[in-house]
Amino acid sequence: MAYIPASSYLSEFEFQHFVDQYKRFRVKRFLHFPVDVPFDKILFKEVLKADIIHLGGGNTFHFLLWLRKTKMLEALKDYVFRGGILTGLSAGAIMMTPDISTAGMPSFDRDENHDNIKNLDAMALLEFDFFPHYRNSPRYDAEFRRFSRKTKRCLYVSPDGAGIIIDGEKRTFVGPTWLFHEGKKIAIN
Repeated sequence: MAYIPASSYLSEFEFQHFVDQYKRFRVKRFLHFPVDVPFDKILFKEVLKADIIHLGGGNTFHFLLWLRKTKMLEALKDYVFRGGILTGLSAGAIMMTPDISTAGMPSFDRDENHDNIKNLDAMALLEFDFFPHYRNSPRYDAEFRRFSRKTKRCLYVSPDGAGIIIDGEKRTFVGPTWLFHEGKKIAIN
């Protein structure tokens, strides 16, 4: 398994937690691959040979900047199209959607765009938007209803500990998830 953090800052601690979580599933080899520090092509190639690549959480704008700078965004798309398994947590999950606009939401609890990223296009492996860390509250709902009226795509939101597994055309919802579409909120499970 390869672990790509959103930032190298404190990523060793996150990586150790990641290893502790997955070694109980008999995973034997782990790679830590921060993209915002210099790396060599040999390690880059090893990451793309991993059975599973996991994209970590953190500031989504910073992550997108470095995935683009290192050409990792396209390499990850190719990895998936060749049959690789890509997982993501928080920013890593948002990275798989058409763009990272949900990282700037809600206005009272969002990632800051310190890198002044203008082009929010992400991997577009999914045809919908996703928001992690959802809190089922009127404040969140008001912003997501507004957002869902402005976009043609569906917006799925999940609280911590929940998410979506995509396997080909099949979607499996793990834990509570809601869909926002055309201003409406629908409970999925």
